[in-house]
Amino acid sequence: VLPYIKFHSFAVFIHWLLSLLCKPLVLEALPSPASPARMALPNQQQVDYPSFKLVIVGDGGTGKTTFVKRHLTGEFEKKYEPTIGVEVHPLDFTTNCGKIRFYCWDTAGQEKFGGLRDGYYIHGQCAIIMFDVTARLTYKNVPTWHRDLCRVCENIPIVLCGNKVDVKNRQVKAKQVTFHRKKNLQYYEISAKSNYNFEKPFLYLARKLAGDPNLHFVEAVALRPPEVQIDMATQQQHEAELAQAANQPLPDDDDDAFD
Repeated sequence: VLPYIKFHSFAVFIHWLLSLLCKPLVLEALPSPASPARMALPNQQQVDYPSFKLVIVGDGGTGKTTFVKRHLTGEFEKKYEPTIGVEVHPLDFTTNCGKIRFYCWDTAGQEKFGGLRDGYYIHGQCAIIMFDVTARLTYKNVPTWHRDLCRVCENIPIVLCGNKVDVKNRQVKAKQVTFHRKKNLQYYEISAKSNYNFEKPFLYLARKLAGDPNLHFVEAVALRPPEVQIDMATQQQHEAELAQAANQPLPDDDDDAFD
């Protein structure tokens, strides 16, 4: 029986139908000692350890592609090129429970490339929503990305990431980030250039998917030395603001946080 999904265009429907008939995703339940998760993607070799489809969404220019390729190649991409459609990157981590793989689906943030976006969300098992702390509009668009994602992928673990915290002229202050509290998401501030908090989103998702809060990475991901040194005193202040804001009442509207 096919699931009921609301399609916003005929092109989305055709993409979804072809994905089922021609190059289906093969998924099993979440991993357990008796039945680990498996995922086979088109033109990619299936692995014999747990693997999951991770969808990364957010406005164009927020650093999604850089985020993924920083892990895979250890190289920060200085030149930004809008992602056309989607790229799938297999990313492995070694944990105390064995290897785990995320198939990272890097979707287009540019609206002109968004016609098939719903089709790429199908079978997503976890997600990262990314915004740029130096661009207020990218944070204001987070609710839209969350709504569209949850319309297709229900009840999956989601991490909200505020990228580029190494930049001093940030427009979205730590205390102004409240959306994750409203939707029960995990939030991390990260920086591609300085490697700050770069593995935390993956560790959080791995723990949620494995159902093991004690799971941890036992091997560091190969990253090149940071291109900039983050001001840790300033970032610690931001983290303190986040902790303090967590004890404050939520604003009625996200725009209220910017007053």
